[in-house]
Amino acid sequence: MKFRTEIFPENPYFKIEHGNRIITFGSCFAENIADYFAGSKFEVFPNPFGVLYNPVSILNSIKIIKSEKEFAKDDLFFDQSEWHSFFHHSDFSHHDHEECLHRINKTTSEINKKMKEADVIIFTFGTAFVYELKETGQVVSNCHKIPGEKFKRRLLSLNETEKSITEIIETVRELNINVKLIFTVSPVRHWKDGAVNNQLSKATLLITVNNVIKNYPACDYFPSYEILIDDLRDYRYYEKDLLHPNELATDYIWEKFSLVYFSEDCKNASKEISKLISSVNHKPRNIHSGKHQSFVKKQIEYLFRLKEKYPYADFSAEEKTLNSQLLK
Repeated sequence: MKFRTEIFPENPYFKIEHGNRIITFGSCFAENIADYFAGSKFEVFPNPFGVLYNPVSILNSIKIIKSEKEFAKDDLFFDQSEWHSFFHHSDFSHHDHEECLHRINKTTSEINKKMKEADVIIFTFGTAFVYELKETGQVVSNCHKIPGEKFKRRLLSLNETEKSITEIIETVRELNINVKLIFTVSPVRHWKDGAVNNQLSKATLLITVNNVIKNYPACDYFPSYEILIDDLRDYRYYEKDLLHPNELATDYIWEKFSLVYFSEDCKNASKEISKLISSVNHKPRNIHSGKHQSFVKKQIEYLFRLKEKYPYADFSAEEKTLNSQLLK
């Protein structure tokens, strides 16, 4: 008997190799995926300008990166004792405008170079709702706790959304013609929009993404939204807020992702690295015991074999942990 409608994503035309350089843009779910890549020792650069939820905000960030726009004081605003940018997360904000600008412009320069070298870029759209600054009509990426009456909130039309996604692809390809693009819709419910508006928003994203990417062979769609909503379909896979997928759910989605996108060599590399990380994360009862000292020495030997095999991977944290347990 079948008790669930399991989803098996279609195999993409390209595979991800372990040495590939990955960049993610989008919602908090994009950061979750980036964490999994980082845990498998990929070179990954998550959400350069911070969490971005809608296609217009992501497009704006891509345009800034491509043009290497240098922000000046006039591009910032001062509120609640800090300088902010409507295009950036509050992590860039600072009480000193020069420090704020330094953070922004340094990141723009760094990510421009990384995008030119990237092998895969993953875009995760969370919502088709945008906030426009009434004074200018500008779509903001972050409201920075400015009073709500300063903004107009609206749902993007299908045409607007499709145009934004098309421009994202075209702009990225101008920077890096060989990069592979993966699009997905975040399974996180935006409940403040209400049940109906959340569904309208997700439907807008699903329709437009699939309309656009069929015209670009280097683009692929991964059904993370469908896996949570139609495959898992149970509140035991959600956090206590009943909106965000929990660790069990994100583990499952990552498993599906790696199964279809990773090459066989990449899968083997991930398994070998996962074995080391599991050993390092093991909490010893007595680090002074001969048994544990033997275990640590074996893990250090294994770590150095992995460093030689995957020279691009950073094992410094694991090496530091193991050395701290080794008795001199």
